Amino acid sequence: MILHRWGLIRYEEAREKMDEVHATASADGQNHLIFCSHPLCYTVGSDDPGNWPVETIPTDRGGSITCHSPGQLVAYICFQAPEPALFYRKVRRSYDALFAELLPRAHYETKRPGWYIENRKIASLGFRYRNGVSLHGVALNVDVDLAAHNRVAPCNLESVIATSLAAEGIRVSMEEVEALVLETIQAAFEDPINDS
Repeated sequence: MILHRWGLIRYEEAREKMDEVHATASADGQNHLIFCSHPLCYTVGSDDPGNWPVETIPTDRGGSITCHSPGQLVAYICFQAPEPALFYRKVRRSYDALFAELLPRAHYETKRPGWYIENRKIASLGFRYRNGVSLHGVALNVDVDLAAHNRVAPCNLESVIATSLAAEGIRVSMEEVEALVLETIQAAFEDPINDS
């Protein structure tokens, strides 16, 4: 697994760079994991109904609206995924393991994909597959401005609000969460790590 750390980066720039990493992954047959965060923005997937009270950025991932902001750890996962269902289960397993360690009350919901504590959504995921390699990934709220995140319903889900690790009483740094995500993804995919 090749690891890329981009820090705080504009969504549009990250999207262009992700396409470059995806092309590399398609050519080299390696798994590429990207960690970053974005300045405040709202992205919408291919299932988006439109008519939002905020400016949005269209994407080719699935799902509806997602808020990105500093304090959110985004993991873009450009992995070899010849069997998308198996790949998805491994991603889910990795974040299930993360929450088992950090916040056991959080659980994954199949009918409205993501991780929740009651009606509070703490992590969103969305993927697309091209040439047998995955695109997009998982956004985990570590310590974000919840007022900005709750200007829209996460993923356009009625009666759902955004939350974060910090809001749920879990005080960890972005670096600590990144290390845990890396560990659980590595375990789920059993893939050694190389920094890019």
